Amino acid sequence: MFQMNLDPKVVLSRIRVPAGFVFAALYLYFSTPSDQTLWVGGSLAFLGILIRAWATGHIRKNDELTISGPYALTRNPLYLGSFVIGLGFSIAGGNVFIPAAFLVCFAALYAPVIRAEVEYLKHKFPKEYERYQATVPVFFPRLTPGKMGQERFSLHRYLKHREYQALAGFLAAISFLILKLRFS
Repeated sequence: MFQMNLDPKVVLSRIRVPAGFVFAALYLYFSTPSDQTLWVGGSLAFLGILIRAWATGHIRKNDELTISGPYALTRNPLYLGSFVIGLGFSIAGGNVFIPAAFLVCFAALYAPVIRAEVEYLKHKFPKEYERYQATVPVFFPRLTPGKMGQERFSLHRYLKHREYQALAGFLAAISFLILKLRFS
């Protein structure tokens, strides 16, 4: 018999991507970009793309605890990159309500996911994660890198995790905003 898991952490984890598509559709409809908001927000969003790319080139999902590159600055550089992308596009949209809606949605969707991942990593890598957790902040990065992990960026991992799809999405969204600005 089919059993549905209604654990809020599981539900939020599973709806964050579909919710992102719904938010994106509403965003594209309600956005009113200007040259200034496009430059400022687009630049910030591109920084987020770079953060995610850097993180993806370091992560070794489920094989070992990743502590090199951006993971020496924050325990969640992929989510930080997503946050910076979302904040950038919120600004680029030029509508004052979009950043507020983004911040609420991001906190509601990602906080439980981050907590669940902490529990998973504590169980999977108990000693390593305890040390890592004690020295590296959960989300907002520290300004000085730790001494942990000397692994170098891997283009192979970046490509394996298909992070280039985020860049393609960025280019499509920026293009849409430029077209909306020029033809509205």
